[in-house]
Amino acid sequence: MKMFWSKKSGKEEGRLSGPKSMPELVQKYLVAESKMDPDLVKFLSVVENTTGTAFNIRIFDSSEAIAKKVEVKDYTSLDKFPDLILYEGLFNEKEKQVKLEERTKVKWDTPIFTEDEIQKKIESLKEPGNTAFFYTARGGQHGGPLGMGGAVIELNPNYPGKKQKKYNVYAVDVIDMQPVNKGGKNFDSDKPKDIARWVKNLHEKRLYSS
Repeated sequence: MKMFWSKKSGKEEGRLSGPKSMPELVQKYLVAESKMDPDLVKFLSVVENTTGTAFNIRIFDSSEAIAKKVEVKDYTSLDKFPDLILYEGLFNEKEKQVKLEERTKVKWDTPIFTEDEIQKKIESLKEPGNTAFFYTARGGQHGGPLGMGGAVIELNPNYPGKKQKKYNVYAVDVIDMQPVNKGGKNFDSDKPKDIARWVKNLHEKRLYSS
């Protein structure tokens, strides 16, 4: 059975577009058919392959692409990275038709914790090296459902050594919902309340599109 989008090269198919914001008709489709939060849909990006009035489209999260160090220039850029494609299908503005198939499942209903809940999670760390993790919507990292990576709080395995504080705090990229590239430490602290306040400033409803 022939799929409703083509797998030929972009040169054979038609005109390729660079990443752009989601067409309103496609946004409405995702909200109605996939029950996606209307506030989240607008953060996703689309690449198109145009033939006449029909558009073969691929929908992806540009923040996830940045976290994976993938440069998405056009529709064909995702041929080698199918895990970045959230939805793929056909869009016809003139006929008001949208047909999409889900390619990668993402848990969009991320819980947003209060500052008190964050503090309690930090204080619950008991074994050296244990960590607490929170998605973030601000900061310099990328990926994850809130768009800007995450924060990892580690119970310092070297505590109580000389000049060692109880907690190490890292800002990290997020790939496939998991923290990666812990890299350098942002700061350390003995005060879970101060850390919780810092995390809460970053941990809120998604704000930005990359």
